[in-house]
Amino acid sequence: MPTREDLARARARLMGKVHRTPLVSSGALSERAGVELRFKCENLQRAGAFKARGATNAVFALDEDDAACGVCTHSSGNHGQALALAAQLRGIRSFVVMPADAPAVKKAAVLGYGAEVIECAPTLAARETTLAEIAERTGATFVHPYEDPRVIAGQASAAAEILEEDPEVDTVVVPVGGGGLFAGSSLTCRHLHPAVAVVGAEPSAVDDAAQSLRSGVHAPAPDGASTMADGLRTRLGTLAFQILRADAREVVTVEEEAIAEAMRFFWERTKLIIEPSAAVPVAAALAGTWRDRQKVAIVLSGGNVDLDHLPFGGGR
Repeated sequence: MPTREDLARARARLMGKVHRTPLVSSGALSERAGVELRFKCENLQRAGAFKARGATNAVFALDEDDAACGVCTHSSGNHGQALALAAQLRGIRSFVVMPADAPAVKKAAVLGYGAEVIECAPTLAARETTLAEIAERTGATFVHPYEDPRVIAGQASAAAEILEEDPEVDTVVVPVGGGGLFAGSSLTCRHLHPAVAVVGAEPSAVDDAAQSLRSGVHAPAPDGASTMADGLRTRLGTLAFQILRADAREVVTVEEEAIAEAMRFFWERTKLIIEPSAAVPVAAALAGTWRDRQKVAIVLSGGNVDLDHLPFGGGR
């Protein structure tokens, strides 16, 4: 489990390699949510998502011998882009296994950062089998999207930046897929800001994290469920579950219609592009979930959108 020292080393390692993204506000969104909202713009991060933090920390933590063989992973898009970019920055090879139904814009970005993309069936089993073959063939180090402690330590830096910039924030809300960002944010607040609540937001269609933290038993991955928030389809990771259960964190869920509406409303009012996964905690806020808080910061996890397949139409 990442320690306070691991989090500090990650921040030092990331200096100059990832962006310190802005923390912005919106009167229109705050008014509708019934609470003052701040937005951590990881949609403006390198590679378009917070994943750059964890992947970069993991890649630059490798010793020279391991780095020489490159890195590999499986990803529906954002982690793959982040790992490819981090590998490019270090000058090593990267291999990314992607499901065949991953958004075309994300595949193109992974290729653009110099990775070799290997497609597979859109199941976790297919991802893992294909990845094992790649690792065996190349000797590349597997950097897991969310089970790697180095990745979680890197993701933790986003919450640390929020609370440095605005110490009045009393609640940090993040979208939940594998849980790396959620767990990293939880660790930041555990070690540095224990009075700050950390809450996850998840699509109702893939609510294994909510089930897990509510019951105390690690729920299985959603079976055949579908959500427009493609980055959140994966199962809550084992390490993340352990961290979040120890910190007694909670998860709220939102419906698909609310995700699409929140995404559109955010685009209209802020002129910033966020992807459906990033719109999940926004949808929860707009439903009035945190009206009893003083100031809520939402991590906008990414802005990598397939503009040919938006979840809303051109008019009302």
